[in-house]
Amino acid sequence: MHPSEVLFQGKRQPLLLAACDHYAGSEKLMRKSIALQQELGPLFDITFDCEDGASAGAEEAHARLVAALLQDEGNRFGRIGVRVHDPASPFFAQDVEIVCAAAAQLAYLVLPKVNGVQDVLRAIELVNQHAGRAGRADLPIHVIIETHGALRDAYAIAALAQVESLSFGIMDFVSAHYGAVPANAMRTPGQFTHPLVVRAKLEIAAACHAHGKVPSHNVTTEIKDSAVVANDAQRAAAEFGYTRMWSIHPAQIKPIIKAFTPRLSEVNEAGNILLEAAKAHWGPIAQNGRLHDRASYRYYWTVLQRAKLAGLTLPEAANALLNASPDEH
Repeated sequence: MHPSEVLFQGKRQPLLLAACDHYAGSEKLMRKSIALQQELGPLFDITFDCEDGASAGAEEAHARLVAALLQDEGNRFGRIGVRVHDPASPFFAQDVEIVCAAAAQLAYLVLPKVNGVQDVLRAIELVNQHAGRAGRADLPIHVIIETHGALRDAYAIAALAQVESLSFGIMDFVSAHYGAVPANAMRTPGQFTHPLVVRAKLEIAAACHAHGKVPSHNVTTEIKDSAVVANDAQRAAAEFGYTRMWSIHPAQIKPIIKAFTPRLSEVNEAGNILLEAAKAHWGPIAQNGRLHDRASYRYYWTVLQRAKLAGLTLPEAANALLNASPDEH
């Protein structure tokens, strides 16, 4: 049997997405992002922004530009999503209608500032109506958790089948406390130490992992010092269980990808363990004095998948495991 069949026993495998979600709002930045994705390959996703990217009074024109860029030949990998206005905005329905006309080329749609699971359900219903007309069913939905109500319902939102990822909108979340949480909690080190912010991050990550979805960490506002970005990404991954992170500047993309990519030594270890496991028909094995069974196999299987997604050159044997057809094991 194929490793994925053995290790997950009919359960839905956890979703995996590129480690970096790069936001771009203006036409210039959107086109630059497409060019960079063409250069690097689909190692990161791009999110076009209709919420903050549109100038006041030009919301419809901006949405139409976004739809046109989705359908442009530059969208070579199909890994561009769109953040629309929030469901309470007068521009929400217009954004959804225009953007979803290009649903066949759309990787996902991002919902900001929802106030709870009912907001998400209503939004998904409208999205499905318009995406369905373009021949797209079950368009993946990403939800930004940045209100008290959304955080309260994080588990319920993550449980929705069409929801693929939850992101933390740290700036709006902190602002929603009206001064009770200091501004320095929006950035390092406060964002990793303030109890209310830490609680929110952990709730989002836990909700995602409980339902096999992708937790996406908030942006780092520092755009000149790549060491700050790398440190934030490393802490998000190692201490808070995030597997993805926003970027708002091209210089942030590579440090984020690197921080979330498994080390080569871990990739080699994962390949060796899984090869031995396959030879043992996925029963327990001992390697280097340590016992491994299907619980650890699931971990190492994910390590290989994340490494492949990040563009690492994998050992030949590990590649063979990942690329094998289901009837080869």
